[in-house]
Amino acid sequence: MLLITCPYCGPRPEIEFSHGGEAHIARPENPSELNADDWTEYLYLRANPKGLHAERWRHIHGCARFFNALRDTTTDQFVTTYKTGEPRPDLKKDAAA
Repeated sequence: MLLITCPYCGPRPEIEFSHGGEAHIARPENPSELNADDWTEYLYLRANPKGLHAERWRHIHGCARFFNALRDTTTDQFVTTYKTGEPRPDLKKDAAA
């Protein structure tokens, strides 16, 4: 069983969570000024990298809060989780400290 650490509740089994897509997607500042191509990019185009990826998750069978996670898509390992609104952790800087 895969354990995911909710930053609010602690480690819980993966069946308590729901994937919410890529993290840190900024809403357009002036949506009325976007053309169809810009809307398509904002709504549908995502990075989907192989390796470390920032994702949104929701603890649906717990606190029901959203949070962010850095997950390695090649191993499915969660490297770290952090609260929504916090910046993405700099793992290189943290490893050097």
